[in-house]
Amino acid sequence: MKGVVLGGTASGVGKTVASLVVMTALEEAGVDVQPAKAGPDFIDPSHHAAIAGRPSRTLDVWMAGPDGVRRNYARGSGDMAVVEGVMGLYDGDASSTAMVAEALSLPVVLIVDAKAGMESVAATALGFQQYAAQAGTDIEVAGIIAQRAHGGRHEDGIRAALPDNLTYFGRIPPREDLDIPDRHLGLFMGEEATLPREGLAAAAEHIRTDRLLDAAREPPTAPAVPDPPETDSCIALARDQAFSFLYAATRERLEAAGTVRTFSPVAGDPVPECEGIYLPGGYPERFAAELEASDTLDAIRERAVAGTPVFGECGGLMALSETLETTAGDSYRMAGVLPAEIRMTERYQALDHVELVADRDTLTANRGEHRRGHEFHYSTTTLDSDATLAFSMSRGEGISDGRDGLTEYATLGTYTHVHPESGAFDTFLDRVDEV
Repeated sequence: MKGVVLGGTASGVGKTVASLVVMTALEEAGVDVQPAKAGPDFIDPSHHAAIAGRPSRTLDVWMAGPDGVRRNYARGSGDMAVVEGVMGLYDGDASSTAMVAEALSLPVVLIVDAKAGMESVAATALGFQQYAAQAGTDIEVAGIIAQRAHGGRHEDGIRAALPDNLTYFGRIPPREDLDIPDRHLGLFMGEEATLPREGLAAAAEHIRTDRLLDAAREPPTAPAVPDPPETDSCIALARDQAFSFLYAATRERLEAAGTVRTFSPVAGDPVPECEGIYLPGGYPERFAAELEASDTLDAIRERAVAGTPVFGECGGLMALSETLETTAGDSYRMAGVLPAEIRMTERYQALDHVELVADRDTLTANRGEHRRGHEFHYSTTTLDSDATLAFSMSRGEGISDGRDGLTEYATLGTYTHVHPESGAFDTFLDRVDEV
């Protein structure tokens, strides 16, 4: 599957909108598009899926390694992949867009804000192209898409200023209906704020899909890794607006080993009869009243006390704690499995790629093993005096004092989100199979 990477000059340049417009343009041209996202984000991929109709692939060099990035890319399907970058092209010491493009040997199409420039747009693109050598990164900046560019003289001036070795792939006109609202953690999720198809289609008319198809390349292959052994185990997976942060590869890894049954704690669904429970991240703070009122968290507590392995990531950690206090000062009872109280804040408390070292055998790692992941949260945690933390942080903040992984019974809660390429979910499945 050939592909291109859409890299930005900076955060906020409109990469997500550009990606959705490009995907729409290719679909209109009869191309079956596989969306992907550089970096550990959950929100932008939800917008990709709403447009492309299939899960977006998460491509992160820190969490998965170059071979893991290639494997995850290869698990996609379709005629062509469109990979949305993260931040600016070269930004990020752990997994920049440039690192992902290099791992995949895909050309970069640079998204440049052209609202107030013509020749300066070309100068910016040329600088980004030439900076690859300065950064020691083996990538090709193939050309640009001019974001917020008008037609006529404006477009002509940008196109004429580009040197011959930078292709003009089109423009995205300024349109008010192509703005995605945001909140803490980023944009609204795709299912909450889907951009209008007619607006995307109108903008897509200005994209040169023929040039994109000519520029696209196919990545090198990576060594295969075996699927986890098939078992009779079943994983109960929380899936609703409070628990919406799930990598496609994670669900695939769980389903490769056994059965996955989903349930909605917000709706008060009963917990499926399964050997393990996984609560991914999301926005439990937005649905704290519904979670407190439902019987689902009580049922999770009963299962946890009985010894069922339960893994909660970030939002899952919050739901497994004793109480959750919102920024308005309202406190809600949660599952009460983990000895902690959570308080939401107005400002983010951690945002980085992280690395964990297990101090003991736990649900996602054996003692001494390392796990790489990502953390991004707007909450603080007050631990009970007898709380036990399973991981030391060689990079990142964690729950408290440079440690993560709050444990109780056979339950583990982390602020860290992990990718299946880290090995964490294989260990989780092993623990579930031991029960």
